[in-house]
Amino acid sequence: MIWQYRQAETIAAMIHVGNELGLFTAMADAGPLTADALGERTGLHPRWLLEWMRLQAAARVLVYCGEDSFQLPAEANALLADKSSRAFAADNFAGGPTPAQLDGLMESFRTGIGKTYESEGMDGVTRSEERHRKSAEQQVVPKMIPALSGVLEKLTQGGLVADVGCGDGALVLAMAKAFPNSVFHAMEPNRFSIAHVERRIAEYGLGNVHTFIAPAERFPHDERYDLIVTFDCIHDMPHPQNAIQEIYRHLRHDGTWFIKDIRSKPKFEDNLRNPMLAMMYGFSLFSCMASGMSEPGGAGLGTLGFNPEVAERMSRQAGFTRFRMHDFHDPGNLYYEVRP
Repeated sequence: MIWQYRQAETIAAMIHVGNELGLFTAMADAGPLTADALGERTGLHPRWLLEWMRLQAAARVLVYCGEDSFQLPAEANALLADKSSRAFAADNFAGGPTPAQLDGLMESFRTGIGKTYESEGMDGVTRSEERHRKSAEQQVVPKMIPALSGVLEKLTQGGLVADVGCGDGALVLAMAKAFPNSVFHAMEPNRFSIAHVERRIAEYGLGNVHTFIAPAERFPHDERYDLIVTFDCIHDMPHPQNAIQEIYRHLRHDGTWFIKDIRSKPKFEDNLRNPMLAMMYGFSLFSCMASGMSEPGGAGLGTLGFNPEVAERMSRQAGFTRFRMHDFHDPGNLYYEVRP
């Protein structure tokens, strides 16, 4: 059984190769193709393509049609070929960690200190940007914002919004486009993130977004906000309780704190039902918990550490009195509407 995990690592790397070379796109809706036919479509060497196609068929990604011909099943188009689809996932495969990344991880086991997202450079900022953009434009703005009490009206008329831990900026930029009467503050301690967001602001010609290199525990000014969003970041913070206290202090009395965080349960035994659990703990060791322990005394909540019980307890400890969980039918994340 242990070799199945090594096989999965290899398949992941070859999905990455197929995505980068445009092989899945070339095979979409094309019916059965031989390596020679795929070579004509892509300009790539047929012998290399044949080995790749055989691997994908062995992995049940492609369907083997006989006589060395292979087909991308129609149900895989959205996952592997259609980059405009919200379900597109091929860009999430890049093979396993590098030797340097593994060395850094093992050093963290010895010292107890992790790493910041900034240490990953620009690659760490843009890795999931397209997926975040689709979610923001297709789900958050049209469906989630209207579900929050009174928020749509405030943003339409003109409110003040902070995206704390804005990352690649996909969410704050989508909101700024949708609500031109409102002003948006993009906050992030990672200077590479802020540089990237500033480039996108210039590219889109947005005048209602302002950026700040700042940790969540120390807002850069004394503004009070109508809406503060923290998407997939509280569990990454070395000092999340301090960050939540700061959010409480900077929210208007009738304001809203909107949280997205990983779907999880308080007990490990209950999380064992999640078929992707091992992968999520891997994300935690390499990224989320590593960030949460990047400073001495870091909380180290980890990818699965901000479950609903923890989220409500920490929110109420900071002074919030209203805590509501929304079900937006997102299999990987939970959403909370928190108010003073």
